[in-house]
Amino acid sequence: MFDTQQVLMFMLAGVLLNLTPGPDVLYIVNQSLRGGVQRGLVAAWGITAGCFVHVAAAAWGLGAVLATSADAFNLVKWIGATYLLWMGGRLLWRTSQAGADGDQAQVPALIGHSDLHGRGPASKEVTGLWAVFFGAFATNALNPKVALFFLAFVPQFIPAHAPDPAWSFVLLGCLFNLNSWLVCMGWAVAASWLARRGQWLQRGMRHLDRLTGLLFLGFGLKLALTDAPTR
Repeated sequence: MFDTQQVLMFMLAGVLLNLTPGPDVLYIVNQSLRGGVQRGLVAAWGITAGCFVHVAAAAWGLGAVLATSADAFNLVKWIGATYLLWMGGRLLWRTSQAGADGDQAQVPALIGHSDLHGRGPASKEVTGLWAVFFGAFATNALNPKVALFFLAFVPQFIPAHAPDPAWSFVLLGCLFNLNSWLVCMGWAVAASWLARRGQWLQRGMRHLDRLTGLLFLGFGLKLALTDAPTR
């Protein structure tokens, strides 16, 4: 059903797109730097799970609704923008509190509490990992621009003679998400490797969190100012 060369081009384009830094990559890198590779990998799983929401929504026609209905797009847009702004503001507030207390070592991660190596009671660690997962999931699933991306990008690679375009979309979407998951895992491992070998990075973690908070505020504002697509 699919041409081999076309599929390879789709995979290459997907990898290059996933290498581009954005809110998803920022979330994974922050978690991996702050809590170790385990949290970064859990964040990667959460981001990938959010991508599957967009694939399923597009296959069921919900993505098309976002592309044609300004009200539906704006609803999801404001939910996603509010979430990103909340995360950015929350991180900035906590880093300022930690700075006021003079306790840099206790600066919390983006979602949940942990020290640099993710130590703590097993039950709290599991709860923290779930918080990381759902935070990553929400970062992706609540972004309507991701849904529009799938609608604009994937159909270009569906053959005109495909017997079932919806299932072709699902297959390509799953392939794209597999690539995305591998790239996200790579970001998590690379960030953790850098944290273990960069003492300067560990000492400047509070400043990194402050920068992360500002970037999330920027992403939230950018999303809030995004206009609904015209028909």
